[in-house]
Amino acid sequence: MGGLLCCIQVDQSTVAIKERFGKFDEVLQPGCHCLPWFLGSQMAGHLSLRLQQLDVKCETKTKDNVFVNVVASIQYRALSDKASDAFYKLSNTRSQIQAYVFDVIRATVPKLNLDAAFEQKNDIAKAVEDELEKAMSAYGYEIVQTLIVDIEPDEHVKRAMNEINAAARLRMAANEKAEAEKILQIKRAEGEAEAKYLSGLGIARQRQAIVDGLRDSVLGFSVNVPGTTAKDVMDMVLVTQYFDTMKEIGAASKSSAVFIPHGPGAVRDVASQIRDGLLQGSQHNVS
Repeated sequence: MGGLLCCIQVDQSTVAIKERFGKFDEVLQPGCHCLPWFLGSQMAGHLSLRLQQLDVKCETKTKDNVFVNVVASIQYRALSDKASDAFYKLSNTRSQIQAYVFDVIRATVPKLNLDAAFEQKNDIAKAVEDELEKAMSAYGYEIVQTLIVDIEPDEHVKRAMNEINAAARLRMAANEKAEAEKILQIKRAEGEAEAKYLSGLGIARQRQAIVDGLRDSVLGFSVNVPGTTAKDVMDMVLVTQYFDTMKEIGAASKSSAVFIPHGPGAVRDVASQIRDGLLQGSQHNVS
């Protein structure tokens, strides 16, 4: 019915290309338009003004000879004031954009190492966008945004990179563990040194106390038993200490076998020493 009445409708975000006798006449904006076909007017086609997106996957290699797949996302749209250029000058817009993307990526990425390619994704995207903007503006298209959405190395390369990263982390963990063990050993050695120092102080004080006690005992015994010498008292104290030591060894529950120089001869020597000391003390008292 619209064709018979020479009326057409152009939808929103779309323009129509009007021709007259096969020659471009004008761009029809959204709305209803009269198209008298009997006067040679006809509609050549429609052109969408909506934002479109093209994902381009390009294989290339980096400066360190690693093959990667670079995925670029191109967002573009036709310009309303250049609709005729966008409609007539390009037969396949997506293929044209893809060719420019391939050209820029394969000229930019080989200048970078793999790590630098990951770090400079924005620079690669900017180079693609600048080149596309210069090229596509002549054909009535605007490049709105260019994104590098993925850089994917070969699977073997990714596995090797993960292994390198894992090895580095294991090395760091080993260093941290070694440092922790070193600190523990140092603290343990410091604790043992402090304990030995304090133990030495305790033993020294104990021996000093024993010496002071023995001195007091010798002095007191010499005063109470006239005629006894310090040597006699010390011999008596040593014998007493000897028997006390034997008693403690025998009373210890964990003692199984103890080898010490002990026998009848040793006991006889101790007894003779005690007896000689007592006799000498008695003779001194009688005289």
